[in-house]
Amino acid sequence: MNIAYLWVAIGGALGSVGRFWLNGIISNYVGTFPLGTLVINVTGSFLIGIFAGLAIPEGRMDSQSRAFVTQFLMIGICGGYTTFSSFSLQTLNLLRDREWLYAGGNVVLSVVLCMIAVWLGFMLGSVFNSMKGN
Repeated sequence: MNIAYLWVAIGGALGSVGRFWLNGIISNYVGTFPLGTLVINVTGSFLIGIFAGLAIPEGRMDSQSRAFVTQFLMIGICGGYTTFSSFSLQTLNLLRDREWLYAGGNVVLSVVLCMIAVWLGFMLGSVFNSMKGN
């Protein structure tokens, strides 16, 4: 097995457990507003930004360290913690490249299409849920 997959898997497990833990703590103190998810998305975006800034090719890290940061911390931990961080980093990169239309399109399409997808998925799940068992 390629070691990269192991680092991603371990990081993803740690990130997912961290998300579950933090969301549980915050949800105990907050009512209806999904503050736990918001905090996770913001902190995950902040963390992936730090890691991306540290791992830029023109930085101080050698290629082996950069691969570890990318695989374990960015894809693994941040990806398990929140995929919103990946979306945020990709949008930032588009903005840094002055790809305004693509960056705006990514934000609008991601929000609109994901809201449609979650609604359609919810409706389909509701249909399955309402079917009588035989």
